[in-house]
Amino acid sequence: MLFATALPTAAIARARAKLRKAVRILVVDDDAPVRSMISATLESQGYLVHTAANCREALEKLERDPFDLVLTDIVIPDGDGIALMERIRGRHPQLPVIMVTAVHEISVAIDSLRRGAYDYVLKPFEREHFLNTVQRAIEHRDTLQENHSHQQNLEMAVAARTEMLRLAMEDIERSYDITLEALGNALDLRDSETEGHSKRVTAYTIALARAMGLAPAEIKVLARAAFLHDIGKMAIPDEILRKPGALTQDEKAIMRDHCAYGYDMLRKIPFLREAAEVVFTHQEFHDGHGYPSGLRGSEIPIGARIFAVADALDAITSDRPYRKSRSFEAARKEIQRCSGTQFDPEVVEVFIKIPNEVWREVRSEIIGQNKRHSTSGSTSATTPAKKSKS
Repeated sequence: MLFATALPTAAIARARAKLRKAVRILVVDDDAPVRSMISATLESQGYLVHTAANCREALEKLERDPFDLVLTDIVIPDGDGIALMERIRGRHPQLPVIMVTAVHEISVAIDSLRRGAYDYVLKPFEREHFLNTVQRAIEHRDTLQENHSHQQNLEMAVAARTEMLRLAMEDIERSYDITLEALGNALDLRDSETEGHSKRVTAYTIALARAMGLAPAEIKVLARAAFLHDIGKMAIPDEILRKPGALTQDEKAIMRDHCAYGYDMLRKIPFLREAAEVVFTHQEFHDGHGYPSGLRGSEIPIGARIFAVADALDAITSDRPYRKSRSFEAARKEIQRCSGTQFDPEVVEVFIKIPNEVWREVRSEIIGQNKRHSTSGSTSATTPAKKSKS
C-alpha cells in the first residue's frame, strides 16, 4: 500500500484544482504503478504531472520543458536518484528535488539532503504528509524565484542609477572642461605671445603620456595640468608679462613665481588638486637646475617630466617675437641634446620613438579646432630648448 489514507472526493479535488496555480511536476520512478499512483494524487490537486522511467528520459524532458518540482526515486535502472538530483541542480539550481524512496536508512536521507535535495520522503507515506511536502517545495521555489526577480530588479535599478550617475559625472566633467578652457582663453588674452600654446602643449602631453603607458585617470589629471600650467601668469604684472624685450634679473624672479601662483590657485579646487602638483613642478629640470624647488630626477612628478618635453616641443616649433619657429626634426634633436639635464632620459627615449608625422598631425588637428592658432614649420639655426620669460 503506497498511501495510508484514501483519496479525497472528486468534488473536493476539482475545487482545489481550480484554486491551484498550474504547477509542472516531473515524477521519476522505474515502477510504473508507483508513477501512476503519484501522478494521480498530484493531478487530483491540480498539478500538471509528467513522468519518466529513468535518468535519461528525465534529463531529456527537463531540457525540453520547464518544471517547478522533481520527485525522483533513489534506485533507478540507468543511474541513481542522488546523481540525477546533482545533475538537475547543476543545470537548474532553483529547481527543488524531493527524494521519494523505500530505502529506510537515515544515512541515505542525510546524504541526499547534504547533496542538495529539498526533502526526503519514505514509501509508503501518508498522503497528506506527501502533499504538504510537495506544497512546501513549490512555495520554496516560488520564494527563490521571487528573490531572484527581486535581485534582478535591484541590479537593474542599481545599473540605472549608476548610468544616471555616470551621465551626471560626464556633465560635471564637461562643465569642468568648459571652465578650464575659459581660464586658458583668459590667459591667452593676457599673454598673446603664446596664444594657443596651452591647447597645443596639452595635445602633445596627452600623446606622449599615452606612449609612456600612463593610465587614463592619470592622463586626465595631466591634461588639465598641461592646459593650466601657466595659469599663475595671471598674477604677473602686465609690465613684466607683456614686456617686449629681455627681462631683468628681478623681473625674471617675479616671472618664476608663476609656478607657485598657479599652484595656490588650483590646489584649493578639489578636482584640480592633483593637477596643481604638476603645475607647481613643470619648470623643474632633471638635473636639479630648474625651479622653484630645484627638484631632480624622480623627485619631479612623472606628469611634470612628461609635460616638460611636450612644452619644449611646442616652444621650439612655434613662432616667437624674438625668433621664428623651427621644424619638428630640429625640436627632436634639441630635446635629445638636453636629455639628462633638462629632461628625463626615459621620457626622451619614448619621445624619440614617436615619428615627427604624429606631432604634425596633432598640431594640425589643434589648429583646425582653433583658427587663431598660427601655422609654423620653417627651419632656422639651433637655439636652446626654452621659452622666453619663463
